[in-house]
Amino acid sequence: MFKNYLKVAIRNLVKNKVYSFINIAGLSVGVACCMLIFLYAKDEISYDQFHKNKENIYRVTADFVKPNADISHSGSTGMMPGPSFKNGIPDIQDFSRIQAAFFNVKHKGEIFEQDALWADENLFKVFSFPLIHGDPKTALKDLHSVVLSEELAEKYFGRTDVVGQVIQLKAEKTFEPFVVTAVAKNSPQNSSIQLKMILPLMLRQSIENDNHWINFFLNTFVVLKPGSDIRRIEEQMAKVYNTDAAAQMKMMADEYGFKEKIYYHLQPFTQMHLSTEYPADNGLTGSSNPVYSYILSGIAAFILIIASINFINLSIARSLKRAREIGIRKVVGSNRKQIISQFLGESFTLSFFSFLLASLLTFLILPFFNTLADKELSFNYLMDSTLILGYFALFLITGLMAGFYPALILSRFKPVDTLYGKTRLKSGNFLSKGLVVFQFTLSTFLIIATITIYSQFSYLVNYDLGYNKDNIVSVNTGRIPAEQFNYFKTELLNNAAIKQVSANQGGQWGTVAHINGEEEINFDLKYVDEDYLPLFRIPLKTGRNFSKHFSTDTTQAVMVNESFVKAAGWKTPINEVVDFYYNDKKYQVIGVFKDYHFDALTEKIRPQLFTMGSSYKYGQVFIKILPGTKADALAHLEKTFRKTYPNQPYSYRFEDEENLARYDSEAKWKQIIAFGAILTVFISCIGLFGLTTLAAEKRAKEIGIRKVLGASVRSIAQRLSFDFIKLVCIAAVASLPIAWWAMNKWLQNYPYRIELNTELFIYAFLLVLLIALFTVIFQSLKAAKANPVKNLRTE
Repeated sequence: MFKNYLKVAIRNLVKNKVYSFINIAGLSVGVACCMLIFLYAKDEISYDQFHKNKENIYRVTADFVKPNADISHSGSTGMMPGPSFKNGIPDIQDFSRIQAAFFNVKHKGEIFEQDALWADENLFKVFSFPLIHGDPKTALKDLHSVVLSEELAEKYFGRTDVVGQVIQLKAEKTFEPFVVTAVAKNSPQNSSIQLKMILPLMLRQSIENDNHWINFFLNTFVVLKPGSDIRRIEEQMAKVYNTDAAAQMKMMADEYGFKEKIYYHLQPFTQMHLSTEYPADNGLTGSSNPVYSYILSGIAAFILIIASINFINLSIARSLKRAREIGIRKVVGSNRKQIISQFLGESFTLSFFSFLLASLLTFLILPFFNTLADKELSFNYLMDSTLILGYFALFLITGLMAGFYPALILSRFKPVDTLYGKTRLKSGNFLSKGLVVFQFTLSTFLIIATITIYSQFSYLVNYDLGYNKDNIVSVNTGRIPAEQFNYFKTELLNNAAIKQVSANQGGQWGTVAHINGEEEINFDLKYVDEDYLPLFRIPLKTGRNFSKHFSTDTTQAVMVNESFVKAAGWKTPINEVVDFYYNDKKYQVIGVFKDYHFDALTEKIRPQLFTMGSSYKYGQVFIKILPGTKADALAHLEKTFRKTYPNQPYSYRFEDEENLARYDSEAKWKQIIAFGAILTVFISCIGLFGLTTLAAEKRAKEIGIRKVLGASVRSIAQRLSFDFIKLVCIAAVASLPIAWWAMNKWLQNYPYRIELNTELFIYAFLLVLLIALFTVIFQSLKAAKANPVKNLRTE
């Protein structure tokens, strides 16, 4: 019996090649999307799961509660919590700390920039990072030891067996020899801790022993006894902190006015990757927002549902062609159960071929998907027992979902009606029409989402930032005093292609100061020279710029932005005093510059202060080049840089490209949503094609009579198309309030954003309408041109 069902199923698939192809193609796309999302979800939830003791590893986090009850969160700590909590809490068996580091590496006469980690010597005891060479117990014991990953060992030495080899690292001011004591296996891609170069945290402590509880700059992990009560341990952490940090916190309150309360908590290590409250940072990588998984899963589920809806519509549309087959089967003895089995068998056969094609599509699309999702997923991820069971369940659900309803409908046909051509489907066909409305409601929603995201992205990258970033190149020079920078600047300006040169301290610094007596203000701090504002063309609102003609500008003067003035409540800011109370320095405001966006447009403009402090050092140099002189300017820049800073790695970047890189996340999601919208619209159009086919076959005699009575092909095509365009219009109208609410909610994440307007929704509506019209007009014209004699023939 099964063999017979299979033969009939394959025969019908081959006989109706076009419909079979449409069904298989639609289902394949839906299943391929689900496979890709399975891969993505598996990677997301598998982060850090490979550690043997993962259930007992927790990260110490902190909450800061201000006097006004505002709370901020941090996944970082200072040096002190780890040893203090271990000594004071019996349930904490061990601790290990990790901090991001950055070194210049000198090897074989070349200088490289290298990301690294400071780590406690028990790193390989707490975490399951296998070494391929070296002893994990002693790898980080010596101050001048270094552990390399396989990748870096190959990069610097061309092999991995390099224990005992020496590498030159610039730990402070000069290059020093470090001995390679171990080589670690490359970290899995789903690891929050990526080991490349690891150095002893003891060395960092010997350089700068920071014992302040108020400083937060590294990750502290603790290992708990199995079965420990987390809440009780957090209560004990509060007691240890209140005891050990009491003197420091009193001093901070008395001398600096620090009034925030700090509360420490424990975060499960395996939950860190998907945490939005305490994300991975300070040397940890791969932090992700779980909402992305929900969005991708939702798109994949909808695409699969739409593909299954298409199968239902196309099966019903073809049912009249198979009415006689069903009648004959019933006459010769087939019961309803057998006919249902036959059609379900065809559904599962089609699903099987769809899964085969979906596997091929997944393999082909995976590189593109990796680019979109910023992942390094492998097709081999699909080959584990859990996912295989998931695919089998997906296969069963897809086969049943796509074939069960058509099987019920077709098995109800009466033999007499089918043999005499009297079989008719219910005139309203409400389910099929309702499914099409659902499909195009979702399609319209995704099109509106795509247009909105594209518009917001375009708005962000083209927004007037308040300064000029064109033709500006930046280089990192390391921490250099003003004398070295001035020499570098003079050498650069000897080339006519270079117009201006300026600098700041590099990175982003924030601090606090007193204004108006004891009132405290938080602000962004930059050490700059007198050419900084002119180079970036940041306009002055009042006062003057820094100048070499005023000797006090390097010791007593500051400039502030408009937001600083507003936060301070000053009406006449010139000559107001900013008191850096923690270093006993007071500065006078000599100028106010207009607000400009020194952060990404995902952040509001904060108060900012510029100073030319006498002892500051520069870290980042900005070079304004003349348009059309890029090659000449960059060649001179590199030559001068290597001559001036022979021990510093050379690299440059353009500021306009750097600004664009701030919105990588928006750019990727713009592509993902657009890709999802295209797939959804494509598969929805297949469903609309099926419904058009059904209507044409239902109304074949009506169309024949109209043509005999003189109706034109155009009028018949218009009549057939109108019903479906009406469905699309209903779907579009239904999606508008949902899309408006969702997109307005999404835009609230951006302080600077576009305004939703009716024009955007009209564009989306017309686009969906145009796509639907092209879909139905083909089948409508085909039906209108059919020979009326053939349609009117009776038997």
